[in-house]
Amino acid sequence: MNSENALLTVGQMGQADRLAIASGTPAVELMRNAGQSVVDAMESRWSIRPTVVLCGSGNNGGDGFVIAKQLAARGWPVRLAMEGSRDRMSPEALYHANQWTGPVEPMSSECLEGAELVVDAVFGAGYQPGRPNPILPLLAKIASRQLIVIAVDVPSGVVGDTGQVFTPVMAALTVTFFRKKPCHLLLPSKAHCGEVVVTDIGIPSSVLDTLQPDVFENLPSLWCSHLRHPTSDSNKYDRGHTLIYGGYPMTGAARLSAFAAARIGAGLTTVIVPEVAFPIYAALMTSIMVKPLSSRDTLRTILQDKRITAFLIGPGAGVSETTRRDTLLLLKTKRATVIDADAITAFQEQPAELDQAIAGPCVLTPHDGEFARVFESAGDKLTRCRRAAQRSEAVIVLKGADTVIACPSGRCVINNNAPPTLATAGAGDVLSGIITGLLSQGLNPFEAACAGVWIHGEAARLFGPGLIAEDLPGMIPNVLRSL
Repeated sequence: MNSENALLTVGQMGQADRLAIASGTPAVELMRNAGQSVVDAMESRWSIRPTVVLCGSGNNGGDGFVIAKQLAARGWPVRLAMEGSRDRMSPEALYHANQWTGPVEPMSSECLEGAELVVDAVFGAGYQPGRPNPILPLLAKIASRQLIVIAVDVPSGVVGDTGQVFTPVMAALTVTFFRKKPCHLLLPSKAHCGEVVVTDIGIPSSVLDTLQPDVFENLPSLWCSHLRHPTSDSNKYDRGHTLIYGGYPMTGAARLSAFAAARIGAGLTTVIVPEVAFPIYAALMTSIMVKPLSSRDTLRTILQDKRITAFLIGPGAGVSETTRRDTLLLLKTKRATVIDADAITAFQEQPAELDQAIAGPCVLTPHDGEFARVFESAGDKLTRCRRAAQRSEAVIVLKGADTVIACPSGRCVINNNAPPTLATAGAGDVLSGIITGLLSQGLNPFEAACAGVWIHGEAARLFGPGLIAEDLPGMIPNVLRSL
């Protein structure tokens, strides 16, 4: 995985600081660089105006003292308020606190009077759920007055590793250091962070070799080199044959999936459908082949075709015993399979049966409701998704505005490019089709899932307002061209 896209836990970031200090960068300098980078980010976005800097007694507060001093030196009217005692500060934070020559006010609503900007340097990533939050009333006042907030590292009251939120404040800007943390991409904390800027404070990238992060932001650099490109001597079977299980009476979902699989590059795409639905599918599809299923023996016969390289079952299939049985039949082939929607819910009474049947490359693409029907739903999104991947031995794509992709080894990717317009009926069917089409071309399940989720989001972004699911497959070529 690309270390440039790594997301660090709070503990890993603390270790990164220690490794940088051990390699020769003084802690005082790291803190100075951090505060300086916040000031630079502020000056590039706002003109000089009255600002209050709220400092805690941890290292986040030390950053705050640097920020206050730098702003004052540049002519900004600055007030500084502190929660806690200097006696609790680390040596480097105390050093910078002692460089501040202005008054230090108590942290109360009075310190907000006249302020237009608020720098939140109270808890940062050090906030822990369940600990007392003495500044919660002040944070509530900041929110009620709709003051512009700049958060240092992480907004106070946000849990860095999980995305949990215990604060009403919505920052306009969050400046973090070296690498992002999961909370910068996960909901609900993502909404509280506002614009996230990552700055270089002097920590060498080589520390990642020691940290070995296993959570990453989903960007093309993670998977782009694995995308397949047609060559002059390739034929349609070289590009893979995708088989999609079509349902009835809900016929639109599988058709959306099929068009997406074809657009992402599958050489052949076939939809198998109940015999009664054959005229509907056949009338609406030209480049997509349609085959009627007269019996379960017909499905068994079709599955004997070794040229079929990936299967998709679930969109519009119906929650039924037939869907459950046919999912097991597909999995028995041990060929790449995507299980979505109704095919997930069909196992809600026997989730262990699904786990036991997964013996080949497999991707499950549930939304939160479907996930809760077959997996344990307690815990934060990263933990839940990892646990499900390890239990099922499949890649899990837990969909949402902060889609998490986990593989059985524990590696996770968080997607960050999905626009709100993707919250539309049928968008998930397009996603499952994209992933299946990539699997059919030979990508491994994790790469196919990561690439599919990002391409899906980028297609929606390029289309813009007014998006409906039918628009997405037609945008895929534009995304591939840009890649």
